[in-house]
Amino acid sequence: MFRVGLVGCGTIGSVHAQGYTRMEDVELAGIVEVREDHGRAMAQLFHTTWYPTIEALFEEAEVDVIDICVPTYLHRGYVETAARAGKHVICEKPMARTLADAQAMIDVCEENGVRLFIAQVLRFFPQYRKAYELLQAGAVGQVGTVRTTRGGVFPTSWNDWYASAENSGTLIVDMIIHDFDFLRWCFGDVRRVYAKSLRGRDLNRLDHAFVSLRFENGVIAHVEGTWAYPSGFQTRLEIAGTGGVLEHVGDEEMPIHLSLRERIGRSEGVAVPESPLAKDPYQLELEHFLACIQSGAEPIVTARDAYEALRISLAALESAATGRPIELEVRS
Repeated sequence: MFRVGLVGCGTIGSVHAQGYTRMEDVELAGIVEVREDHGRAMAQLFHTTWYPTIEALFEEAEVDVIDICVPTYLHRGYVETAARAGKHVICEKPMARTLADAQAMIDVCEENGVRLFIAQVLRFFPQYRKAYELLQAGAVGQVGTVRTTRGGVFPTSWNDWYASAENSGTLIVDMIIHDFDFLRWCFGDVRRVYAKSLRGRDLNRLDHAFVSLRFENGVIAHVEGTWAYPSGFQTRLEIAGTGGVLEHVGDEEMPIHLSLRERIGRSEGVAVPESPLAKDPYQLELEHFLACIQSGAEPIVTARDAYEALRISLAALESAATGRPIELEVRS
């Protein structure tokens, strides 16, 4: 039986709470939320107890794992508190706002003998998992170029923290870090980053960015992100290789299109099980992390993977600010 303490119960925190309530041998031991009315309401909804601080949670409840779903710039403090209390940590992406904070989080968990998991959830979406598996099987041959798109409306939140570039890192750090992590999973380390983005976002509450990545293996990826749609949310993935093209469009019924050169004129869909009764990717992710704690196994996405995705994001942010490409040192 895992007893989980949840810190932060906004949008993603509520998603995590729902996932825990659907799991066997998992108890949501408490919710830490700075907004008392909201915290009490969420605790009642998920049949647990509200606490004003993580220290109050530790004093009154027995907890094995802390799940941190607060704004990015607050991650480090909560991770350090949890690790020093001997609790395993699950933390939402982005890992942190700076590389120094991210490394400190890794260090404190290692020093205290606890596991650190960063919720880069895209690897748990069945469509992206299937795309990864097809690439590993050589379905489109040698890959040359990749295009991804991700975006929706400008997000609203507690304290309007997304509107602060200092706190959120813009959509480059907060949102398209999903694509950076997925692409690095597929193609390895990034050598060069170049980006363009909107400026003055605090005034017009719009954001849009284009990021070009050159990988060590020669693959070139074009990543587009937007917080400028009037409504909805869209994703797109296109991978072109010597043998054909793999494509995923988020709002289409057929999850993966695979067009191969020897089948010109045909577009085949790769079946991915989808059911309203199936577990969502967030629950799959959390179950995987808990299973890794129990078995000691390495997770699908490691804390170091999350660190590297953040390193790419921050390089893109620097490139957008300076107008110049950023070379990344490849680390062993």
